[in-house]
Amino acid sequence: MWVCTNLRFILPIEGVSWRVLKAIHFMTKSLVVRHLGMQDYRSVWRAMSNFTDQRDSDTADELWLVEHPPVFTQGQAGKAEHLLMPGDIPVVQVDRGGQVTYHGPGQLVGYPLIDLRRKGIGVRDLVTHTESTIVDTLAELGIEAYPKPDAPGVYVNEAKIASLGFRIRKGCSYHGLSLNVDMDLNAFQRINPCGYQGLQMLRTVDLSEDERAGSVTALEPLIVQHFTKLLDYSELSNPELPASVLQTFADVDNDPTTVSDTQSANAADQS
Repeated sequence: MWVCTNLRFILPIEGVSWRVLKAIHFMTKSLVVRHLGMQDYRSVWRAMSNFTDQRDSDTADELWLVEHPPVFTQGQAGKAEHLLMPGDIPVVQVDRGGQVTYHGPGQLVGYPLIDLRRKGIGVRDLVTHTESTIVDTLAELGIEAYPKPDAPGVYVNEAKIASLGFRIRKGCSYHGLSLNVDMDLNAFQRINPCGYQGLQMLRTVDLSEDERAGSVTALEPLIVQHFTKLLDYSELSNPELPASVLQTFADVDNDPTTVSDTQSANAADQS
């Protein structure tokens, strides 16, 4: 069954009530936004994976915004040779595509948990909209940024300021984006970021005099604003206890390596 998400153009479908069509339309417009603050990477990863496994057609899409303590994450295709000197920073092997990257305090991380089939978009659309979200956010700070067709992410003068990496399972996305705001970039010298030797990394705080450029908290609303505009969400909600989702969808067996339904999954490259 195909239904246009613009309610004005929904056509009558035999056997489907107007009430059902309105509900479908509402779900394509609804987004739950969670500001999670500083959270352990592994806990958030496992929660968004379990959320994706357990969601159904009545589950609203969500956008999780978070910072992580220092951690290297290695994608499914990650090569050990790109981990140069991890030292005391933990390395987590995860189920997204691509190579190794770094997360740490002062970096804005966003996880769009989107039912792509219901939204009527593909993986390439999600990547493009996410890159555009970052480009439009940086433009508000006076930073001219751009994506590269051969290397997903967002760049300024050929140096990288934001990375992307998604996992698609059951037609739904998780993992997402990371934007360097006011973080310590030295940790990137311990790896080949996203598998590129010598790739220079940048921070927003060094590129703009706008006071928002040095604050993850100040930039999160801009990310939400541009993301919702580009993906046409108009019904937003902010839970009173946003971090409760991490407990609700925590691993029951406390096994952080458990990943289900892998045969139906595809990964979008992290870079």
